[in-house]
Amino acid sequence: MVFWQRLLITLLVMVVTSLIMAAVWRSVFNMTIPSYVAGVIAGLAALPVWELLKKIKPKKEKNLKPENL
Repeated sequence: MVFWQRLLITLLVMVVTSLIMAAVWRSVFNMTIPSYVAGVIAGLAALPVWELLKKIKPKKEKNLKPENL
């Protein structure tokens, strides 16, 4: 997987995690979540996602050109 795809997926995970945690925090504590707490939670969620995406290798394309012509 190329760098920009990993970065895009990781950023999406961070945003979604932050939004979910904000909703949970608001329902539990009846106030908005502090921005530094949301950033820490989103960053911690992004770390395993980034590492997982680094392990995904692109598929090798089959060589359609004949070698010896």
